[in-house]
Amino acid sequence: MAWVESIQKAIDYMEKNLMENLTIDSIAKQANVSAFHFQRTFSVLTDITVGDYIRRRRLTLAGEELLTTDTKVIDIAHKYGYETPEAFSKAFRRQHNLTPSDLRKSKGKLQSYNRLMIQVTLKGANPMKYSVIEKNAFQIVGIKREFSSVAEEENVIGIPELWEEVNHNGTCDQLFQLNDGVVKGVLGVCGEVSKEQKDVNVFDYWVATSYAGEVPNGMLSLELPASKWAVFEVHGPMPTAMQNAWKQIFSEWFPSTGYQHAGTPEFELYSDEDPNSPDLYSEIWIPIK
Repeated sequence: MAWVESIQKAIDYMEKNLMENLTIDSIAKQANVSAFHFQRTFSVLTDITVGDYIRRRRLTLAGEELLTTDTKVIDIAHKYGYETPEAFSKAFRRQHNLTPSDLRKSKGKLQSYNRLMIQVTLKGANPMKYSVIEKNAFQIVGIKREFSSVAEEENVIGIPELWEEVNHNGTCDQLFQLNDGVVKGVLGVCGEVSKEQKDVNVFDYWVATSYAGEVPNGMLSLELPASKWAVFEVHGPMPTAMQNAWKQIFSEWFPSTGYQHAGTPEFELYSDEDPNSPDLYSEIWIPIK
């Protein structure tokens, strides 16, 4: 359970330093993983981003302080990281559905978010079929887009839009034709943080396929390093089956094994079958150590 304990250590660090200028790098350091992989693990386990969790907890504590003290709204706003009372009031209303002044006039109730405690239940009710294989480095070719690793809502919208685009403009068909069989299918590759833009970590997301030849016009290439891979079977329609599989991997499989994420790119593997089919077969490949 060391993996679960490391995630909880990072959460405890956030709670202890809620009034400070928290950075994702400092939080992830507590779990001894990269910022990218901590954010991904956190969002899979909790269905919210790290930033959302911090904001919700700060506004919960701010609400409690408004109820129990006579501290001025402007002072509470500054304490919880808001530069103006207007910005604080807007964020407060978004979470609690009332303004700070309404709360003090007893004209509504708080929407409270409690401190998060990670608990893992290993029931084994839904067995996971997986294999562990070793594979030499191989090249993928395809297209890539940059997404914020902080703005989960951007990824939820942007990545499906990218898949819709490549399915309609012929790119996906071209990738299936190019595939050299090293890994059979079209891949959705989630890369490591590539750079920072205005203090926001950005990661590369690829729609690609394994191909060792010359890179086609309009495409880019990436070498995936030699790795030991945990390969999980996924059965069912997209996106529900894939989302459920990721949650089970992070909440059950990792905590119950001695493996850790190796920190290199991971990917989802798709066939050319109907993505809405209840019998659709896909895979998740995670580099492990």
